[in-house]
Amino acid sequence: MNLEHLQGLIAAPFTPMHVDGSLNLSLIPAYYQLLKSNGNTGAFICGSTGEGVSLTVAEKKQVAEAWAEATEGDLDFKVITLVGGTCLQDAVDLAQHARQVNLHGISFTAPFYFKPANVQKLAECCEVVANAVPDMPFYYYHIPVLTGVNFQMIDLLKEVSGQIPNFAGIKYTHEDFMDFLSCLQFEDGKYDMLWGRDENLLSALVLGAKGGVGSTYNYAAPLYQELIEAYNQGDQEKARRLQQLSIDMIRLLGKYGGIATGKAFMKLVGLDCGEFRLPVRNMSAAQFEAFSEEVAALGFKEFCSRSSELSMHKMVL
Repeated sequence: MNLEHLQGLIAAPFTPMHVDGSLNLSLIPAYYQLLKSNGNTGAFICGSTGEGVSLTVAEKKQVAEAWAEATEGDLDFKVITLVGGTCLQDAVDLAQHARQVNLHGISFTAPFYFKPANVQKLAECCEVVANAVPDMPFYYYHIPVLTGVNFQMIDLLKEVSGQIPNFAGIKYTHEDFMDFLSCLQFEDGKYDMLWGRDENLLSALVLGAKGGVGSTYNYAAPLYQELIEAYNQGDQEKARRLQQLSIDMIRLLGKYGGIATGKAFMKLVGLDCGEFRLPVRNMSAAQFEAFSEEVAALGFKEFCSRSSELSMHKMVL
């Protein structure tokens, strides 16, 4: 099959939740419009940011259906869903469902309880899932900080090359730039390498990355669009300054509790996605006020994502 290389910013959406923790799928049409209007070229759903590991198989299917319906007819906006990793049978089921609802592609991450003993076994796992939907692009999701599986991805590409025809590439969420560059160069750039660390996107651009998947693209896409434009125009000083602004923003994620802080950022751009499910810790109301003040001090209103359909939080007006 002819595998397309994706470009630009692909957001990793949060899964919207009601107060009781149930899915709030009614927000997804507005969510899609927010991403689209701020230049995102796609969405990587049910991943780490989307709490995929905290959703049931039935819930993942509901999320996939909602995104498929919201983006129907928009061939320029690619939706990829993470189908899991630990249970291959569930991953196959979700992959086939993704094809039924006409998503662009699927992604699969390493089994992280019973881990593959070597890269050959990881390639076998990928093949099982990819073969279930041979006409869909298949992406491996490399995120060793969460899976504990940290094989060199260049070795994985060597294993799958010629064996998995629909293996499109890798969502690379790691800091091994040597390995990343080797993957980019492998077989004359055959595979699509999507960078997954927003805080060092600039470094990946230098190596040749053309696309990235990230959580902060949900609420700060204009910052990264400007960074990419500055880099492409050769204005390295501006690109570095914007990357530092990204780093300053991302440091607030760690300061206020980690991944759940992203949903607090979403509240500030007018899209309340609720809170993260257990065991993730969410911030208190007092913490949210302190967080909001620090976000304002960064000048967030100057580079945050905006949509005319959303009512902006008073802090960013």
